[in-house]
Amino acid sequence: MTFTPTADRLIPDLTPAQQIVVLARTLWREGYNDHLAGHITVNLGDGTLLCNPWLLTWQEIRPQDIIRIDLEGRVVEGDWPVPLGIPLHLELHKARPDVQVALHSHPRFGTVWADMGEVPPGYDQSSVLGGGDLVLVDEYGGAVNNAESARDAVKAMGDADLALLAGHGVFVVATTVRAAHQRAVALETRCRNAWMVRAADGRRTTPLPDSWLDRSRRSDGDGFIGFWEASVREELRADPGLLD
Repeated sequence: MTFTPTADRLIPDLTPAQQIVVLARTLWREGYNDHLAGHITVNLGDGTLLCNPWLLTWQEIRPQDIIRIDLEGRVVEGDWPVPLGIPLHLELHKARPDVQVALHSHPRFGTVWADMGEVPPGYDQSSVLGGGDLVLVDEYGGAVNNAESARDAVKAMGDADLALLAGHGVFVVATTVRAAHQRAVALETRCRNAWMVRAADGRRTTPLPDSWLDRSRRSDGDGFIGFWEASVREELRADPGLLD
């Protein structure tokens, strides 16, 4: 489709399935591209979730591929199987019904810091733009396709909005797809920039004032109107038939 933005309509109207697809495509560009790994869920509020399917990468899924599952991981609608690591999302949505969107993957720099067992400083404003609390979940008890391991990880995450899962990857939650996108981009930016600073033997603490960090932490990630929308338009330019 061809879409021309205006000041009061930056992107076309998107269904929840289309939002998942565009979110996956945009984050693939941001480094959330570990082959088949990664899951995105959207809580429909009726005991079911929309989810990307297993066997397709985030850069190739389309709206018709999105599946609907129940909170036990059974496919309710769709033609594809459930991702192997979906118990992580199931346990999260059971424990935190307020979470509307959750995503898990293994982006390069986020995973490196998770492997190191360390939460990197946010050295610049772009690195903390998504808001929320970032925690280290150093509770690896096995792959999260096991319900018990997934439950332990969710419990250790508590009420945080972002987590580095030691020995695994990252987990991001939000109330909207826009906020999930903002938080995921900011998290990988934070991890990438902190790695560069560490590699250059730079400072070990952030130059940002506490007031800015506190303000950023309290953000719900949904206030930067235009950031998500610009990424959506980029994907539509790259693949004009994406939403068909």
